[in-house]
Amino acid sequence: MRDRNRWLIVVIFAIAMAWMESSTVAYLRALVGRIVPYQTNPLPRHEAFGVTELVREVATMLMLASVGWLAGRNWRTRVSYALIAFGVWDIFYYVFLAVIVGWPKSLFDWDVLFLIPLPWWGPVLAPVLIAALMVVGGTLVTQCGPADRCYWPTRWALALNAAGIALALVVFMADTARAVGGGEEALRRTLPVTFNWPLFLVALALMSAVLVDLARQIWFRGSGDGLAAAKAAT
Repeated sequence: MRDRNRWLIVVIFAIAMAWMESSTVAYLRALVGRIVPYQTNPLPRHEAFGVTELVREVATMLMLASVGWLAGRNWRTRVSYALIAFGVWDIFYYVFLAVIVGWPKSLFDWDVLFLIPLPWWGPVLAPVLIAALMVVGGTLVTQCGPADRCYWPTRWALALNAAGIALALVVFMADTARAVGGGEEALRRTLPVTFNWPLFLVALALMSAVLVDLARQIWFRGSGDGLAAAKAAT
């Protein structure tokens, strides 16, 4: 199967999965009166719903990792296809929630992004930007050469990316991390009121290092191949 077809199948799967995820979340939030998650006492009071949500998040990650594993032909392309699947799923998750329940009304509406290891909070735009980086990066790796010669970020780019991820996690979990000392009840009542956009943009720039590095490699390899072909022709 051609790499383009593999990419397309992964994207179709992620979009279909996004609809399933969005509809499931819509049902759960309707049951607990949380269509708009940003409200007083935001986390479900019933313990069973909390456990269900945690398991659902883990299951979602396993499904996205599985499609990446099946689509890739080595560990680098498997990781990259998993990133593509995750990014597409995350973006269309919000698109379909807007279609199903009319939320989010804006990319700046707040959402509980994940619950592991602590609740993550942030405007919808923040995870969507990260998801877009994942799709672009995964596409550059999987679509710009044969699997045995695929591009891969250098160590310095991966290190900067890891620093960006860590910094983004700090931004997302800053309020809940401060509430941990007050126990579970304080954690449940936590409702952030400000988002540290300057720090998040720094994190996003650090995460973008892999894209810059991949683009640099593609450019120089393409220039080198073109120069070699020109020399061979003469």
